[in-house]
Amino acid sequence: MKDSVMLKLAAWGTKQKFGFYVTSLGMIIMLFWAGLYKTTAPGAHGIIPLVTNSPLLSWHFKLFGASLGSGLIGATEITCALLISIGLFKPQAGVIGAAIGVVIFFLTSSMLISTPNTLTHVRGIAYLDDLGLFLFKDIISLGASFYLLGYFGKQVIDNNKKSL
Repeated sequence: MKDSVMLKLAAWGTKQKFGFYVTSLGMIIMLFWAGLYKTTAPGAHGIIPLVTNSPLLSWHFKLFGASLGSGLIGATEITCALLISIGLFKPQAGVIGAAIGVVIFFLTSSMLISTPNTLTHVRGIAYLDDLGLFLFKDIISLGASFYLLGYFGKQVIDNNKKSL
């Protein structure tokens, strides 16, 4: 039986690495932009309720304060974006950047559970509100980070095999 048009399109898209490039560029832009924003006063103020309610990160603002603490989080996100960018040419850097992304988005995904007022109730049914939906995207970003970690990791392994 002949392949369907959709299967041919899927195979072509995979060969062109569209998923990888869209995921990489999306993560790079989001992490860089969010990281820069966290170095500003409004960015620092905006994450106070998220960080202070997190059992995994509440120590961070107690130790560094909101401004410096937010700046350090932002610098970590910018570093992650830069390493993923470099990973497009040197996959070892991409492995490190993606691993940092896994940690970042694991921590921020947990905030969906620990941050109050992420749900709204309509006719007795709980829905994620704006804050809940904002945090839920970090679960997707966690998956994207795992995808990039595997992709870059496979490139490193394949390159090592070629050099033997």
